[in-house]
Amino acid sequence: VDAVLFTAGTATGLVMAVVVPYLMVVRHKVVASQATPVWLLPLVAPMVSAAVGPLLVPHLPAGQPREALLLACYAMFGVSLLATLLMLPLIFGRLILSGPLPLALTPALFLVLGPLGQSTTAVNQLADVAPGAVDASYAHALGAFAVVYGVPVMGFALLWLALAAAMLVRAARGGMGFAMTWWALTFPVGTCVTAAAGLARHTGLDAFAWLAAALFLGLVTAWLAAAAHTLRGLFSGRLLPRTV
Repeated sequence: VDAVLFTAGTATGLVMAVVVPYLMVVRHKVVASQATPVWLLPLVAPMVSAAVGPLLVPHLPAGQPREALLLACYAMFGVSLLATLLMLPLIFGRLILSGPLPLALTPALFLVLGPLGQSTTAVNQLADVAPGAVDASYAHALGAFAVVYGVPVMGFALLWLALAAAMLVRAARGGMGFAMTWWALTFPVGTCVTAAAGLARHTGLDAFAWLAAALFLGLVTAWLAAAAHTLRGLFSGRLLPRTV
């Protein structure tokens, strides 16, 4: 069942990573001022597969099947990472040139954390299973890559987290009410939790373990806030269209 779900989800994610940008090019007239972090959503799916795929590697026969899945996950890591690197300048440029996002859309800024945290999680997960899939020399190199890549990206993720949090406070002071965009505070922060935990595992540094714990506390707080407001909106009828 897990292999079937992984294959179906991965295939769907890869198709959407092509189809959505294609439709944006040929069907929609998009201008730079319309760029938002939501544009990253179809691009992060292959990175999710890259982070989940390593869990299946040990269950495959030793030899080429394991190595093939491992390298396929690295390929999906590259697909999502490079596509994200194309989008981030557009998103940041829109903020600088056109000003803050609309109040209700402000929580979407946290979506940028998704590919950052998930990519760091992916390289750490892949490094964990590499010794059983490739030669020792390659496995050692992939373990080093997990740290060399993960630490700088985590640094940028924390920078963006601070920027997004500051913009969120500004929006709250400006009268931002609850919207379903609040759920953007959950999954992206969760990827940073697993990323920090992976770096703690590969570096042995307590600092990353404490960072993971702090981020997890923030994740739980954000989830509870989003869940509470969602339930309140459902019971009050504010989130559901009124039937005539």
